Amino acid sequence: MERITGAEALMRALEHENVDVLFGYPGGSIMPTYDALYDHKKTLNHILVRHEQGAVHAAQGYARVSGKVGCAIVTSGPGATNTITGIADAMIDSTPIVVICGQVGVAMLGTDAFQEVDVVGVTSPITKWSYQIRRAEDVAWAVARAFYIAKSGRPGPVVLDFAKNAQTSMVDYQPAKADFIRSYEPDPDLNEDQIRQAAKMINDSVKPFVLVGQGVELGNAREELKAFLEKADLPCGTTFLGLSAIESDHRLNKGILGMHGNLGPNVMTNQCDLLIAVGMRFDDRVTGNLQTYARQAKIIHFDIDRSEFNKNVKVDLAVHGDCKKTLAAVTALLDQTTHTAWIDGFKPYEEKEYNKVIDKALHPKEGALLMGEVIRKVSEATNNEAILVTDVGQNQLFACRYFKFTKPRSIVTSGGLGTMGFAIPAAIGATFGAPHRTVCMFCGDGGMQMTIQELGTIMEQGAPVKMILLNNNYLGNVRQWQEMFFQRRYSFTPMVNPDYELIAKGYGIPAKTVVERKDLDAAIQEMLQTAGPYLLQCAIKEDDNVLPMTPPGANVNEMLLEC
Repeated sequence: MERITGAEALMRALEHENVDVLFGYPGGSIMPTYDALYDHKKTLNHILVRHEQGAVHAAQGYARVSGKVGCAIVTSGPGATNTITGIADAMIDSTPIVVICGQVGVAMLGTDAFQEVDVVGVTSPITKWSYQIRRAEDVAWAVARAFYIAKSGRPGPVVLDFAKNAQTSMVDYQPAKADFIRSYEPDPDLNEDQIRQAAKMINDSVKPFVLVGQGVELGNAREELKAFLEKADLPCGTTFLGLSAIESDHRLNKGILGMHGNLGPNVMTNQCDLLIAVGMRFDDRVTGNLQTYARQAKIIHFDIDRSEFNKNVKVDLAVHGDCKKTLAAVTALLDQTTHTAWIDGFKPYEEKEYNKVIDKALHPKEGALLMGEVIRKVSEATNNEAILVTDVGQNQLFACRYFKFTKPRSIVTSGGLGTMGFAIPAAIGATFGAPHRTVCMFCGDGGMQMTIQELGTIMEQGAPVKMILLNNNYLGNVRQWQEMFFQRRYSFTPMVNPDYELIAKGYGIPAKTVVERKDLDAAIQEMLQTAGPYLLQCAIKEDDNVLPMTPPGANVNEMLLEC
């Protein structure tokens, strides 16, 4: 065994975990680690972000498209607290990341030392595991355990708080491996009774409906899902995070669930006789009023996290396990059948929504540009094969509705936390996680300014993010709610914006602004054909609203098709 510093041990432990990219920002309490990193630049590609929040969102984007654990490294105090939003975001959206924070030396803990914050205390409620490394001897063990916890079971964030003395102390380094933790059950055994009951309930149903969540993607169960749906002819709807778990144009994919989803899936949720949830958590934006949600149906819930069972919606059968295994096991027991009449029942709602909403959103005859038409044109120009990264707000809702998906791991958006400013750094991470794919990022003028400093990271790295700024000079989603529910009292939602095109060019990023519809197609082609990053700003109709919409607190099937 070689005797090395704790900081050097961290580098070797990360390499042992096959980490290839780190997103970070140096500072005083993490400086010994950055000094060690200097000698590992060929194996650990460090991406210098412009703000620590950006490091965590970039790690999220990397993780979501690659299927690997994202990694961020920051200093103590404000460096660590700047990561909190991203850590919370990763927790609620089940994104596997490891965040390494510097910390003052053990002798200084509790003295209110310069840039001291109780990182473990702050992050414990929003992580799968938060641990303070106080000795160099614990580095290899802690790193192995951190990556195992982050990526196993239901994935999520882990924080390692790395005391400065542990970074500088010497240790006889030996790699560690973690594949078992007492009382932690990341991969539960199949329960044969649950499998048989699920198959019988599905075989007996006349009007089954499947809710597809991100758990399918996290479990690499896309093919298992498709076999499950196709054998028993089961129509499905998806959550936002589950959008690319099945092709957009698959005949059994009936659209998006929830507040801004499609009319058919929401109405039919309250008409089915069996609701089958796979890898989703019955978020309030999906269910609407819980008192009336699918009351007529029996409910089966497939999930790897037993804490989700009966948390929001009481179910008739919980199938606990990795959906890659549970779906395959149930599929083997399913009857080969059809549900033609039931599936045809979606068509009137699809036609109604198309005529009242979709056709107007995608094919406007005149007036200012609409978000829907811009998004669909970008999607089609990439042959519907690009990775979609969104910010939060109308840009997100329109993008999820009108972007189309053909490949897995193609949606990167902030679902549960709804973090404005997510898009730019997450898109940077996505370009490193899937370097051979096109990354299209949609952002509003509000979210753009929250992490606009990460244009500096894009500039330095040449990260080929295709940024589409949907600029309506409003905090658009809040404005829509003010229009619909607050008597058009637009309190602090109009935005006075800078010259985004000029800012982009200041960072050396090619940019163009489109105002007229006739110029849109050519601008999209120029963006996609330009090597490296590009900013395409589109001047959007100010009162463009996302419809349909289930009003807050309403029944899931009470969707408004017009304001």
